[in-house]
Amino acid sequence: MHRVDRTLSRSSLSAEPEKRQLELVAYDDSWPAIFLDHKRRLRDALGTTGVAVEHIGSTSVPGLAAKPIVDILVTVGDITAEEDYLAPLLSVGYELRVREPGHRLVRTSARDVHIHILQRGDQAIDRYVLFRNRLRTDADDRSLYEATKRALLEEGFDDMNAYADAKTDVIAAIIARALASGT
Repeated sequence: MHRVDRTLSRSSLSAEPEKRQLELVAYDDSWPAIFLDHKRRLRDALGTTGVAVEHIGSTSVPGLAAKPIVDILVTVGDITAEEDYLAPLLSVGYELRVREPGHRLVRTSARDVHIHILQRGDQAIDRYVLFRNRLRTDADDRSLYEATKRALLEEGFDDMNAYADAKTDVIAAIIARALASGT
């Protein structure tokens, strides 16, 4: 989201930026079911290692246009104990994309599901959920966010990391409003 909150930004990728055709599509009613399928897959792979599994990002907000990538947040007890969660996730077909301090990202080979792994207690967890909940309940902020995404894609971003960084200011403003209103 923004540089202050490193887990909501891709500014510190441990891998090279990827060039990719970015597009927004209309909200797809199948996204919650895709999340639930992966939630089961994650719980089967992790057992009790995964503290929580949340659907985050634009695909978790009914009515919001999104890149067709389902983002999932998994919290673990110790992010440095990769043997507890990374090996099980890789063994069921997820691929490691990002390894950075406090954050790991695995994804499907089709790149249609991204799983962000954070340590329990990381403040970014609350920010992800707060942002999602604000977009679910506030039509004005949902419209603002979608308009911002559309305008940025019109500029021709082909790198997801640069695109994510470009949304920083509007995301920070939405989060600030959510915090101020207590929603």
